[in-house]
Amino acid sequence: MDIYTTSILISVLIYLFVGGYAGKKVKHLDDYFVVGRKAPTILIVGTLVASVLSTNAFLGETGFSYASQGGSYILWPATWVAGYIIGALYFGRYLRRSQVLTVAEFFGRRFNSKSVRCAAGITVVLGLGGYLLAVTQGTAIILTNLTPLNYHQALITSWFCYTFFTLYSGSRGVILTDTIMFLLFTIMSFVAFYYIIDLHGGWLSAFEGLITLESKPDLMSWHGTVGAETEWQTPADYAIWSLITGLAWGLVTAVSPWQSSRYLMAKSEHVVIRSACIAAVVVAVSNLVLFAAATVVNLSKDDIFPFEQTMIYAAMNMMPAIVGGLLLAGIMAAALSSSTTFLSLVGFSVSNDILPSKQKNNKQDDDKSKLRFSRMVMLIVSIVTLLISFITAVDIFWLSNYVGTVFASSWGPIAFMSVWSKSITERGAFWGIISGFVGNVIPRFLDVSGIIDLPSYLNPILIGCIISLITIVLVSYFGNVSDIEKQRRLELHQMPIDEQSASQTKRTKWAGITVMLFGLSLTVILLIYYVYPYQKVTGTLLNNNSLDWLSAEALLALGWAIIYVPLGILTYRVVNRSYAPKTTKTSSVSSECTNA
Repeated sequence: MDIYTTSILISVLIYLFVGGYAGKKVKHLDDYFVVGRKAPTILIVGTLVASVLSTNAFLGETGFSYASQGGSYILWPATWVAGYIIGALYFGRYLRRSQVLTVAEFFGRRFNSKSVRCAAGITVVLGLGGYLLAVTQGTAIILTNLTPLNYHQALITSWFCYTFFTLYSGSRGVILTDTIMFLLFTIMSFVAFYYIIDLHGGWLSAFEGLITLESKPDLMSWHGTVGAETEWQTPADYAIWSLITGLAWGLVTAVSPWQSSRYLMAKSEHVVIRSACIAAVVVAVSNLVLFAAATVVNLSKDDIFPFEQTMIYAAMNMMPAIVGGLLLAGIMAAALSSSTTFLSLVGFSVSNDILPSKQKNNKQDDDKSKLRFSRMVMLIVSIVTLLISFITAVDIFWLSNYVGTVFASSWGPIAFMSVWSKSITERGAFWGIISGFVGNVIPRFLDVSGIIDLPSYLNPILIGCIISLITIVLVSYFGNVSDIEKQRRLELHQMPIDEQSASQTKRTKWAGITVMLFGLSLTVILLIYYVYPYQKVTGTLLNNNSLDWLSAEALLALGWAIIYVPLGILTYRVVNRSYAPKTTKTSSVSSECTNA
C-alpha cells in the first residue's frame, strides 16, 4: 500500500471513529438534527466551509481554472461568498431564532402551511439529491485514481464511508467530521500552493510563464479562454455569465439548505454572524490559493485530461510524497464532508418535512420513533443514490453548478421575503417555490439538450428568480395575509434578551472589521502581484511605467475592496444596532418590528 492510499485510509478511519463517538451522544431529536443548538463558532465555520468546498472545488473548478480560466478565476471578486454575510444578517439569524429543525420546517411554520413545508422539502430532495450524486461519483473518481479499486468498487466504498457515520450520528457527527476535514483540506491547500509555486521559482516567475504560455495564450487574461469551441463566444459573454453565476451562488450561500441550515446548530445569533463572516473570508482565500496552484500546474504539464484530475496529478508528481498524500486525503475529506451534509439534509427533509412519522403521546417515545424513522429514510436515500451512481455518469463541474443554483431561484426570493415582507401570503410562498424551481430547471434542460440556445443574459438562474418573484407578488396581491402569518413574522423580530450582551457584541463587531480588512488586503495583493506584473509582461503599462487603472484587470482587483469594505461596515452597524444593550427601557422587539 503506497503513501497516498495509506493517507486516505487513515483519514477515513478517523472520520468513522469520530462519527461513531458522536453517535453515542445522540439522545434526542435535537441532538440528531441540530446538535442541541450548542455549536460554537469554529464548528459552524468548519461545516459551512466543508459543505461548500466539495469535489466541485477541488476537482471541477480547479480543473476548469487549469484548462482555460486561470486569470478570470483568480481576479474576479468572489461575489458569491458575500452571500454568507448578507444571508446571516437578513435571514440566518432569524432562522436560528425560530428554533425549528429544518429550513423547510421554518417556511412551513412561518406561513402556517404544510404545503409550503412539503414543497420546500421536495426541492431539497431533488436539488441536494443531484448534488449528492455528483460528490459521490467525485469521491469514487479519487479512489479509482489512487487505489487498486475499480470505479464500481470505489463507488461502494465511498458510499459506505459517508453513509455509516451520517446515518448513526446525524448532524452531531457531521459537524465534528466537517470541522476536522475543513482544517485538513484548508491547511493542505496552502501547503500545496507553496510546493507548486516553489517548483517554478516563486509566484512572479511562474506567473510570467503562464502569461507567455503558447499553448494557452489567454489563460491569464481577465476573461480566460473564450471563442467558438468554448461555452462563451466573447469576453462579454463570459462577463455576463460570471456576474449572474456569482449573484446566484451568493443566494445559494445565503439561503440554500446546506448552508443556512448550519445556523440552526449555532449556540447564539452572534455565532451565526461571526461564522458567516469568517467562512466568507476562508472560502474566498482558499479558492484563490487553489485556483492559482492548479493554474501553475500548466508549467509542468499542460495537457492533463480529464482536467478534473489536475490536483491529483499535482499531488502525485509535484510535491513530496507525504505532502501529496495529505493533499489527497484533504481532497477526499472535501468530498466526504459534502456527501455527509447532503445525505443528512435529504434524509431530514424526507423524514421531517415530506413524510413525518406519526406522533407518539410520550415525548421520549416520540423522539426515539422519529430517530428510527429518520435513520431508515436516510439509508433508503443513500441506497437510491448509490444505484443511480452505477448507471449514470455526470460532469461534476456542470452538474454541481446546475443543481446548486436551483435554490437561488426557488428559495432566494421567499427566504428574504419571509422575514421582511408584510404582504407575502402562504399561497404566494408555495407557488414562488414551485415556479422558481420549474423556471430554472426547464430552461436549463432545454438549453443543455440543444433544443434552445439561451444567450448569457438569459441564464436559467436569472429566469427562475424573476419568475419566482413575479409569481410571489402576483399571487400574494390577490390573497390575504392571515393573522397567524402576521404573528409568526412579528415573532421573528422579537430579540431574545440573552442575545444582547456588551462583550458578545464587541467580539462580533470584530467580524465586520475583519471583512473590511480582507477586502482592502486582497485588492492590494492583487494589484501588486497580479495586475502590475501582468501589464508589465503584456506591455500595457502607461507611458510612465504606471498602472492602467481603467483596464479590466485593475478594475476587477479594486472590486474586492469595493464589495467587502461596505459589507464589513454593514455588519458592524447591524451588530451594534441589534445586539448592544439598550440604555433606555425601549424594547429591541419594537425597534426590529418597526424596521421590518
